[in-house]
Amino acid sequence: MARDYYGILGVAKNATDQEIKRAYRKLARELHPDVNPSEDAQHRFGEVTTAYEVLSDPQKRKVVDLGGDPMDGGARGGGGDPFSGFGGLGDIMDAFFGAAGGGGGRSRGPRSRVQPGSDALIRLGLTLEDCATGVDREITVDTAIVCDLCRGAGAAEGTGTKTCDTCGGAGEVQSVQRSFLGQVVTARPCPVCRGFGEVIPDPCRQCGGDGRVRARRNVTAKIPPGVGDGMRIRLSGQGEVGPGGGPAGDLYVEIDEAPHEVFVRQGNDLHCNFRIPMTTAALGATVPIETLIDGDYELDIEPGTQPATELVLTAKGMPRLRSSGRVDGRGDLHVHIDVVVPTKLDDAQRDLLVELAQQRGEDVPSLSSNGSKPGGLFSKLRTKNHR
Repeated sequence: MARDYYGILGVAKNATDQEIKRAYRKLARELHPDVNPSEDAQHRFGEVTTAYEVLSDPQKRKVVDLGGDPMDGGARGGGGDPFSGFGGLGDIMDAFFGAAGGGGGRSRGPRSRVQPGSDALIRLGLTLEDCATGVDREITVDTAIVCDLCRGAGAAEGTGTKTCDTCGGAGEVQSVQRSFLGQVVTARPCPVCRGFGEVIPDPCRQCGGDGRVRARRNVTAKIPPGVGDGMRIRLSGQGEVGPGGGPAGDLYVEIDEAPHEVFVRQGNDLHCNFRIPMTTAALGATVPIETLIDGDYELDIEPGTQPATELVLTAKGMPRLRSSGRVDGRGDLHVHIDVVVPTKLDDAQRDLLVELAQQRGEDVPSLSSNGSKPGGLFSKLRTKNHR
């Protein structure tokens, strides 16, 4: 009679592979001899192991579902060696959890002494003009470079590396611990060779075995037009050389844009204040205004221009830098008009303004010779005190 493999594991006939695996893992923990040394538990463990072997194999499970028993005919049954294929509970744990579970003790192997380098960052101060036009700037950086004495090998000239005696070249050492689950094997990097599997008996006197040294060097940074404050330019392969002379990382140049005395930047647009006399605001005129990178521009002031009027000069702002590094058009220049009203007038100028006001039908108060209004507050106070 065919055995009930589903019943042995306590799962339904339509159980998924994951449900079967969870059921077996739970029973294996409970019945393993390291946890439960009774003879009955040993027998049950053999049955559970056989049931899992059958139901985890699609072909054997198909035989079971058709009413047969794939373990008939000399195959391993409940009375055979229940631990064949498993060195202990640790091996079972490793089958499910990998080497990190501590069971199998599988070595990951030594790591390479040659490692990629890290990135480096440097700040570069630029004027607004530099940001607008782009600039090639030579900068000095302090990074790790390949040791020129050992050329990255880390060993003194004429010498080399040798296999680590502690780990035997594996790069890791193992330790065995016993717990209620059984024997657990853990691995950690070898403390002598630091996981490399080899040591340098005679290190390079210049780099101390690291294969690199620190040095100051000059790098040319090509800054494209349109960069802005905080933007980073990547210089590929100009960063830190890795241990063992490994490939260098990248150098990032972060832009530090200085404030401008005339223009204020907002994105790709520029803003500036432009002072004009009140006569120009009233009469209108064409006046020259200096732009950031286009030289003088003839600005048309319409008659009757009011204070705080904003005039927009299209495409006279900053270059528009795309993420691809390509410039696509330019922003605008916003000119904010500041109408200057004279603070001092001579008699002739005052008479002209009075005449203008009268011609425009505006109320013009009479002024004393010192420019103050007669009959004002202080005049009234003086009159009251003399009564």
